[in-house]
Amino acid sequence: MTLHAARLIHLKRAVFVVALLPLITYLWLAIHQALGANPIEALTRASGDWTLYFLCLTLAMTPLRRITKQNWLQALRRMLGLFAFFYACLHLITFIWFDHFFDTVEIWRDVWKRPFITVGFTAFLLLIPLAVTSTHAMQRRLGRHWSRLHRLVYAVALLALLHFWWMRSGKQNFGEPLLLTVITLILLTARVASATQRWIQVRTSLADSRGAESR
Repeated sequence: MTLHAARLIHLKRAVFVVALLPLITYLWLAIHQALGANPIEALTRASGDWTLYFLCLTLAMTPLRRITKQNWLQALRRMLGLFAFFYACLHLITFIWFDHFFDTVEIWRDVWKRPFITVGFTAFLLLIPLAVTSTHAMQRRLGRHWSRLHRLVYAVALLALLHFWWMRSGKQNFGEPLLLTVITLILLTARVASATQRWIQVRTSLADSRGAESR
């Protein structure tokens, strides 16, 4: 099922505005000094949390489209993925600027010595080519390699979850990491199941064609 072009445009605009609400909310809280005793930590955590939320939403679009037969859902995938990258950039900026004040020596020492930061930084680096190649022009230019490249999003999601678990382990707060892990594993399982089904269909089709030729 497809959505009328005009309605899809309005829907995209609505999603765009809603996706900016976390940023607007935390800017308002910062301006009014309502981020609590440690505002830098609050901003860092919020931007990281919303990166994971948007990653999960991005991963959910394809399974939802296949289950519901609502093809217009795929049109939201790119926007949600870019918002995941946007909040990941904010997460990195809070770390580099507010937490380390652009002290490159201290930043790289943290990246090198603290495993959860190393994992998070790796996830961010893997997000960069996905954001750069998210346009329709890049999709046409890369052809079939585009889909292979964008499978990196699953590695990004797993690394981001590991970063999240490591960070929350110091606070003994595992409720949200556990919930996001379950959601991500369900989405990854759906992806694997879909890929396996397509592989079986291709193999069956090849076997049938060979059988027909032998007769």
